[in-house]
Amino acid sequence: MTGTGPETLAAAFERQRERLVAVAYRMLGSRADAEDAVQEAWLRLNRQDADRIDNLAGWLTTVVGRICIDLLRARTAHPEVSYEQRLSEFVVTEDDDEQPPDEAVLAESVGLALLVVLDTLGPAERLAFVLHDMFAMPFDDIGRILDRSADAAKMLASRARRKVQGTPRPADDRQRQREVVDAFLAASRSGDFEGLLRVLDPDVRWTVHTARGAVVRHGAVEVAERARLGATTALDARRALVNGEPGIVVHSRDGRVVGVMACTVAGGRIVEILSVSDPVQLAAVELPGRRGPGRHDG
Repeated sequence: MTGTGPETLAAAFERQRERLVAVAYRMLGSRADAEDAVQEAWLRLNRQDADRIDNLAGWLTTVVGRICIDLLRARTAHPEVSYEQRLSEFVVTEDDDEQPPDEAVLAESVGLALLVVLDTLGPAERLAFVLHDMFAMPFDDIGRILDRSADAAKMLASRARRKVQGTPRPADDRQRQREVVDAFLAASRSGDFEGLLRVLDPDVRWTVHTARGAVVRHGAVEVAERARLGATTALDARRALVNGEPGIVVHSRDGRVVGVMACTVAGGRIVEILSVSDPVQLAAVELPGRRGPGRHDG
């Protein structure tokens, strides 16, 4: 980048920020950690002679990749809680059928089921899979980040791909996702047991984080029976975007948010629900009009 002044460099970096955050989020599974990694990349860029960087986007991706691999290796040495327990990462926005959600929210949307599986990969496997399969980075470049050959990086990605294979992926058609979630809500409100079974995968899994701990329900019959009970309550459940995908927010009669549900839709059915009703954990969830501690500016 010849003739790069501070303002020009900052502007060039800002054009890359959301893409870099998306890369780091998929590797780290945490928006806050991803933003910290990108901020560290900016600090390192400021210590470089930018005029000697031919490809800024590639340089930044490499730096962010190296920062992320260091963080992943540190996690392996000092394990943290699983992604399913990091509920403050929920980002809830209004779902307007006519308006696409914020690009930053969509960029960080991977699908909770996939993030849980990614957490089981080794650091090198996860980096190789994310950078190649999700961001089309050549194996030569991935190998340089990992200090391995391109062939070794290719083998890591292949091994990760086998582990990830079969993970429920969100449907590409967002309107179809909306229709499935709306059908689930309608059947829940009316107590339509058969209607619930039609939109629930036979092996659906519903994990509810309550004030007393996590409760897991498995199978369409058990989940439908629990959802049908919602028809007898005075709660108001509405569709919203949860991490960029159609989900559900539950309000009490006085308008308080008492529950958030993230739904994974695949094959026209709900295959997984992750929800939180614990008031303490709900306070950490970012809701429309309120910035939670899971994200910050920097």
